[in-house]
Amino acid sequence: MADRLEEYRRKRDAARTPEPVPAERPRRSRAGDRARFVIQQHHARSLHWDLRLERDGVLVSWAVPRGLPRDPGRNHLAVHTEDHPMEYLDFSGEIPAGEYGGGRMVIHDQGTYRCEKWQDREVVVELRGTRTSGRYVLFATGGRDGRDWMVRRTDPPPPGWTAMPELVAPMHPTPGRRLPTDQATWGYELRWDGVRAVAYVSGGRLRLLSDAGEEITGAYPWLRPMAEALAPTEVVLDGVLVRIDRAGQVRPARGGRSTVDAQYLLVDLLWLEGVSSLELPYPQRRELLDSLALAGPHWQTPPWFPGAGAETMRAAREQGLPGVVAKRLDSAYEPGRRSRAWRSVDTS
Repeated sequence: MADRLEEYRRKRDAARTPEPVPAERPRRSRAGDRARFVIQQHHARSLHWDLRLERDGVLVSWAVPRGLPRDPGRNHLAVHTEDHPMEYLDFSGEIPAGEYGGGRMVIHDQGTYRCEKWQDREVVVELRGTRTSGRYVLFATGGRDGRDWMVRRTDPPPPGWTAMPELVAPMHPTPGRRLPTDQATWGYELRWDGVRAVAYVSGGRLRLLSDAGEEITGAYPWLRPMAEALAPTEVVLDGVLVRIDRAGQVRPARGGRSTVDAQYLLVDLLWLEGVSSLELPYPQRRELLDSLALAGPHWQTPPWFPGAGAETMRAAREQGLPGVVAKRLDSAYEPGRRSRAWRSVDTS
């Protein structure tokens, strides 16, 4: 029998990498429905996930750049890589820079799987993991010596699951001259004049759309690390792109590669992990947003202030900001509408 780990060993220096590099040939195993799998999140040259299935004494492996699809009918690229040793089921660690696959690797999920079909160009399995469960088909698409495959989920999603929306037009406030008189029934945010943008994050990748629904991801490359920091969470976020100069003045971020003073200020959460939050009242959406603890070099979640309109207006004036946005505590998110449930009040 050919040594199925020969390519694996050839690519690695056992004296330099913390990865397991067994010297002996793998032994065939018959695990049946108890065959194991692991999914590792790999922060290499580009973020991806590695799916490894136990088969004949090795781990047959695919690199999946966007992770396994969570809803049916959506294909994700899966690159067939070399077989890995069984010891890799429990591997996590830092592969040194300059070594093959250099970067941090962590275990995303482990479990067992049931094999329905295993052929040279098609594999059908049912994964039973802690975070990943479902029926998946992996199939070859040709090219690159058989390395190019795709993976698709084929069973129905969990009850209540909704696919990530392609487009959610931002909700807008109605201009007002003064703060609401019934302040206790409103929440208040500082108003930031900038570029309104909705972020769609999936598989560690970012898609950024403008207020008008135009694709603007490429104009803000400094925001892409936010998507990697969120991985594997899938979410749709509403926010404002701003730049803050040395004098503390806030202005719109019009795009470009400079990151010195750029910030994406997150003000709402519209969809999270298969569940739409548009119908939830404002405080619940903010609670979900705050639970993500989004804080990084160029993104943050500014605070909101329930029932504290006068105090928020005073803070806006002290910081030289243009105004305050008041949002009814019972308000849902109304895509594309200018609603009286939100009011924008100038500091002047």
